[in-house]
Amino acid sequence: MILRPLLLTLMPILLTGLAACRDTQDQSSRLTIADGEPEQGHAFIQAYGCGACHTIEDVRGARGKVGPRLENYAQQHLLAGFLPNTPRNLIAWLMDPVALKPTTGMPAQGVTEAEARHMAAYLYSLGRDGMRVYPPDPPLPLRAEDEVAADIPAPPAIPSETDIRTRRIVPSPDGGAPKR
Repeated sequence: MILRPLLLTLMPILLTGLAACRDTQDQSSRLTIADGEPEQGHAFIQAYGCGACHTIEDVRGARGKVGPRLENYAQQHLLAGFLPNTPRNLIAWLMDPVALKPTTGMPAQGVTEAEARHMAAYLYSLGRDGMRVYPPDPPLPLRAEDEVAADIPAPPAIPSETDIRTRRIVPSPDGGAPKR
């Protein structure tokens, strides 16, 4: 008789303990990149000049004010203000941000997937303690090499008389009436 109430009392405590252990493991593996070396990522971030737009911890000269501060990056919940901050999204973003958000100010710099993995590994090392090993997954599908971000029609080579043009008024050199 005493065994049943004792089990009913201990069961929630045991289940809570197991859930806490599992959450810690998921949290630690969530922000780690397979085949990504933070040291190489640090070098790529410096080589690509990311510090011209971003302030980044431990990157010499990275004091940019155009893009967001990348300090304690592992603690960020959103990437570019709209994507969940996951390794898959970050790798795709580093490779081609314009494909994910055409209105972004961040340029696509031709970062390869391997380089993006290293860069992401470095960024996820900022603001976290010893979390490693994220399962490899492909980045999000990006636009094809020949695809453009916006379909802007090319202007005609020679304007015709029916094309709308801005009228330009140029003052005459002799000070008389302006030419049209």
